[in-house]
Amino acid sequence: MIRVENLVKSFGAKRAVDDISFSVERGEVLGFLGPNGAGKSTTMRIVTGFYPPTSGHVTVGGFDIVENPLPAKRLVGYLPENAPAYADMTVHGFLSFAAELRGLTGDSRKKAISRVVELCHLDRVLYQTIDTLSKGYKHRTCLAQSLIHDPDILILDEPTDGLDPNQKHEARELIKHMGEKKAIVFSTHILEEVEQVCTRVIIIDRGRIVADGTPQELKARSELAGAVRVSTRSVGAAALSDKLAGLASRTEVLADDGAHVVARAYPRDRGANGAFAGSIAELAQRENWKLDEIHVEEGRLDEVFRSITLPDTVKGTV
Repeated sequence: MIRVENLVKSFGAKRAVDDISFSVERGEVLGFLGPNGAGKSTTMRIVTGFYPPTSGHVTVGGFDIVENPLPAKRLVGYLPENAPAYADMTVHGFLSFAAELRGLTGDSRKKAISRVVELCHLDRVLYQTIDTLSKGYKHRTCLAQSLIHDPDILILDEPTDGLDPNQKHEARELIKHMGEKKAIVFSTHILEEVEQVCTRVIIIDRGRIVADGTPQELKARSELAGAVRVSTRSVGAAALSDKLAGLASRTEVLADDGAHVVARAYPRDRGANGAFAGSIAELAQRENWKLDEIHVEEGRLDEVFRSITLPDTVKGTV
């Protein structure tokens, strides 16, 4: 439904988006991640037709966003960064205005407003002016306007910003449900959201795509993926590390209070899956270790994100 091909956007000498290509189909929820200033919001503004590209092409539902913008925009619901709205309007008035802009009139407009008010839980503040709302309710009001015409495509820039934990959960569940029938792109800094909601993740850094895959595929790139944590009270830290070193690429002691030792061992073969844990369990049996726990670690998305996007000087590779 969305095709981005060799997209470039420059502001003077600064290239904010640097030759990126990707696609999003119906049924996909794409998490768009990156540090501040990486080019996420700029890309979203180009896809929605608010910025023209310097070069490259974007098609939305088969329509070129530059050459044929109106039919492309009709397919899209857009929640911009910082959720702008008219402060002196009531929530109902703003949603009615948004529905009118989308060509909805009469009963169709009433039904559309009722639908998004229910979806976004706005009934309590429906006739308050927007300037009196909390940040969370303002954000939900702007999310509702992006849904007013029941679009096939949603572009959501920080959709849970300002929401309390309960509201975040509701918004994530809503996005996940809508993602079964729509194509959704949303940016977030909350990696927990990505794991809960997204079917696919793109990480962008300095205007370029540096990773693209499912959350599980990206987590598998983590150094922790497949590592085994061992907890025991029957062997000292030095002896435990020494024995594990015969199987592992490296080991580290995580805790040692004299009676209880926790160590982590990293596999030599990252693709070994459960074989590495099995080898450690066999070692423990041979050595008569009394294990409190043996746990295979999952990769961590935050570790992958940091390893990919930290500046070279911080990584130590000038």
